Amino acid sequence: QVQLVESGGGLVQAGGSLRLSCAASGRTFSSYVMGWFRQAPGKEREFVAAISWSGGSARYADSVKGRFTISTDNGKNTVYLQMNSLKPEDTAVYYCAARRGMLVAARGYDYWGQGTQVTVSS
Repeated sequence: QVQLVESGGGLVQAGGSLRLSCAASGRTFSSYVMGWFRQAPGKEREFVAAISWSGGSARYADSVKGRFTISTDNGKNTVYLQMNSLKPEDTAVYYCAARRGMLVAARGYDYWGQGTQVTVSS
């Protein structure tokens, strides 16, 4: 059974930074793509970033390019989302997700974590 457990959310002032972590277990993830999504109150869940577990190219939503960085630590089976220059509009519940295959896509994810809250104050 695949388990994805997010951590690292919290309250931060605009312009600050946070690093989210996603601990993955229950599978060998070398042939998976890992993604981060977010959902703000009253809005649909949206894609943030994705990366192949093997460490290939990453993909980002336009709204976070240049500010967020996704990375993996294979030894720890952990995916990170480094978020810098945070804005109030980044406030949302952030979800980690896993997708079978090698396509670094913005949809079609098979497994989801429970989410972690990120709140950015102005």
